[in-house]
Amino acid sequence: MQQLTQKLGSGDMITQEVPYPQLGKGMIIVRNHYSIISAGTEGSTVVAARKSLIGKAKERPQQVKQVIDTLKKQGPVQTYRAVMKKLDAYSPLGYSCAGEVIEVGEGVTEFEVGDLVACAGAGYANHAEIVSVPINLCVKLDTDANLKDAAYNTLGAISMQGVRQADLRLGESCVVIGLGLLGQLAALILKASGVTVIGIDVSEAAVNQAKNNDVVDIGLTRNAAGVEEQILNATNGHGADAVIIAAATSSLDPINFSGAIARKKGKVVVLGAVPTGFERDPYWYRKELELKMACSYGPGRYDLNYEEKGIDYPLPYVRWTEKRNMEAFQKLIASKRIDIGYLTTHEFAFENAKTAFDLVVSKSEPFTGIALKYDVGKPTNKTKIATSETKELGKVNISFIGAGSYAQGNLLPNIPDASEIGRVGVLTNTGTTSKRVAEKFKFQFCASEESDILDDKTNTVFVATRHDSHGSYVLKSLKAHKNVFVEKPLCLLESELEDIIKAQANANKAVMVGFNRRFSPLTTKLKKALGNNPMTMIYRINAGAIPKDTWIQDAEIGGGRILGEVCHFIDYLTYLNGSLPIKISASALPDANKLNDTLNILIQFENGSSGVVGYYANGSKAMTKEYVEVFSAGMSAVLNDFKELKIYGKGKPRKKKLVNQNKGQKEMVNAFVNGLLKDGRAPIPFDEIIAVTKASFKVLDSIKRGGEQVEI
Repeated sequence: MQQLTQKLGSGDMITQEVPYPQLGKGMIIVRNHYSIISAGTEGSTVVAARKSLIGKAKERPQQVKQVIDTLKKQGPVQTYRAVMKKLDAYSPLGYSCAGEVIEVGEGVTEFEVGDLVACAGAGYANHAEIVSVPINLCVKLDTDANLKDAAYNTLGAISMQGVRQADLRLGESCVVIGLGLLGQLAALILKASGVTVIGIDVSEAAVNQAKNNDVVDIGLTRNAAGVEEQILNATNGHGADAVIIAAATSSLDPINFSGAIARKKGKVVVLGAVPTGFERDPYWYRKELELKMACSYGPGRYDLNYEEKGIDYPLPYVRWTEKRNMEAFQKLIASKRIDIGYLTTHEFAFENAKTAFDLVVSKSEPFTGIALKYDVGKPTNKTKIATSETKELGKVNISFIGAGSYAQGNLLPNIPDASEIGRVGVLTNTGTTSKRVAEKFKFQFCASEESDILDDKTNTVFVATRHDSHGSYVLKSLKAHKNVFVEKPLCLLESELEDIIKAQANANKAVMVGFNRRFSPLTTKLKKALGNNPMTMIYRINAGAIPKDTWIQDAEIGGGRILGEVCHFIDYLTYLNGSLPIKISASALPDANKLNDTLNILIQFENGSSGVVGYYANGSKAMTKEYVEVFSAGMSAVLNDFKELKIYGKGKPRKKKLVNQNKGQKEMVNAFVNGLLKDGRAPIPFDEIIAVTKASFKVLDSIKRGGEQVEI
C-alpha cells in the first residue's frame, strides 16, 4: 500500500510502498477515500523538517536538552544513534480521514466490513491508502455520507471541544480569533447552537471567506479601526461572553486582545497554539476572567485506556468524549445544520500529495482546506516488500518482530556483519518503521504478516515489541522451531511462562532474554575478581518517576516496572553469585497511584548468597542511576553506573574507569549470535531465565502479602 512519509532530518517527502498495517485487538482496518491536510499542525511539522539542523534545534530546545543529557550519561555513540533514529525515520503525516472498513479486529462489535467511517488520531488516521485505527478514534457514518466532508473529522472534534469549553448558551456571544480551519469550524458550530459569532483574523481574505459563507454574524480584521469598540457595540456594551482563540502565533496579542474584548467574568478558551502570558492589568485581573484550555478532541485524548484499549467513559458521567464529539460533528454535517463544503479550496489526487504540501509551505495561492483523494479501485494486498538485493542466507538467519527505539539503538546496530549471519525480514506495527528498519539494516524484506517472519528462511527471531506481546511471540516462534531473543521481560503472565517452558522443551531451541548488564565489560572484570564464594550484594537503582499513564506502568500492556525493569537487576545478582534465587521478600513505599515502583527486595540464593535490590522512583535525576556493592571472602567491590569499577582487597584498590557508559548491549548481541553459531545455545542458561522471571512474579506476591518471604 502507498503512504505519505517525511524524514525529519532532510525534510524529504515521498509517497512510498510500505507494508499493510497490523490489525490489533480493538482496531479496524480502513481503506481511505479522503484525508484532510491540516495547514496549521502538519504545515508547521513540514516546515520544521525542511529547516537546517540549527533551525530544528532552535524550534525544539527541550529535545536539544534531552540530547545533551543523553550525551552526558550514555556517550556519543548511543546519542548519535538516538538522534539519527529520529532524523532518518519515515514519519507518517496526517490525522483526519474517512473511508470504508475492510477488516475488523478481535473484540470489535460496533463496526462491520463495508461500514463507512471517519477516523482521527496522529499515527492512525494517516495520509495512506490503508490505515489501522482503534475503535474509539472512529465513528460510523450514514451509507450516503459525503466522505470528503466527513474527512474533516479530527478538525471538527477539536473545534467542537473548544466550543464545549466555552460553555455558551443560546443568545450569548462569542468572538473567534483566527479564522483558519479550526476557527471557521468553531464558528459554524457556534452559529448552529444559536450563539452570536464575531470573527477576527489578521487576513482580510479569511474574514471575507467567513462572511461570504455566512460563518460569522460580524467579521473584522484585527487591525480594523475601532475593532474593540465595534465588538463592544455588537454585544450591547458588555463585551463577549466568551472568546475562542483559534490562532497559531508566538505573539501575545491574541491573549491580551481577548482580555480587552471579553465581558466581566467572561471566558477565554485557548484552542490554537498561542502563548498565555497575558498582562494582568487592566483587563484580566479587574474582569476576573476565566482562562480555559481545550485539550484536542476532548475527554479521552491521551488516555491509553480510552484510545488504545477502547474503554469508554460512562455517558452519564462524561457526556462528551472525543468520540462523542466526532459523532456530534458528523451529525451536524449529515443534517446539513452546517455546510463545510466551501472549506475545501483544493483537492489533489493522493499521488500528488507532495504538491499539496508544497502549496501549504509556499503559500503560493490562498487556501483553506486541502483534501487528498484516493483511488479506491486499486487492488490491495499484504505481500512483503523487498528492501535489499541480498538473497544469501547463513547459518543464523535473523528476523525482527518489533523494532522501536531500543532495538534500533542497541540491538540492530550490534548484529555482527558476517557471511554466516543472514538478515531476513522485519515486521512492526507500522509499515513506515518496518520499511525504514529493513532498508537501513539491510534486511531482505519488510513484512505485513507474521507468517512472512516465521517461514522457513528465518531460524532466529528477535522480539522487541511492547511487553504484553512478548510471551505470545516467544511461543509462536518456538512452535515454529525458531531460536528466540526477546527483550525483557520474557512474559507478563505466569500461565505464559509455563507454556513457554513446555514449548522450549518440545522445540529444543535457544531462548534468550535481553539481560544485557551481565555482559558489560566491567561486569566481566567484577565477576572474575569475586570468584565463586557466597556473597552479599546491594544493587541500588535511582530509576526516577514515570507517569502513571505511561504504557510501561499499565499492568496489562507494560506489566509495571517490577516485571518490566526490576527483572534486569534480579538477573544481575543471580549472575554475580552464580546460583539461582530461591526465596524473596519485598516491600514497596506506599504511593497514591499504587505503582509499587519504589521498593526494597531481599533475595536469598541457593549457595547462601543474599542480595538487596533497591529500586527507587522517588529520587533526584542528578544522582547516578545504578550503583552496585558486593562483599565476599574479604573482598569488596563498587560498580558505579557501568562507567567505573573499584575492587578492594589486599593492598591498593584496583580501579577501572570507562570513557563512556557500557551496559553490555553489544557484547550481549554478539554472545547470543556467536552461541548460536557455535553450538546453538544461548549464553544465559534457560533455568536462570525461568528462575529470574518467576522471582519477578514473586516480588509482586510478596508485596501483596505485606512483605512476607515467599519461595520461588
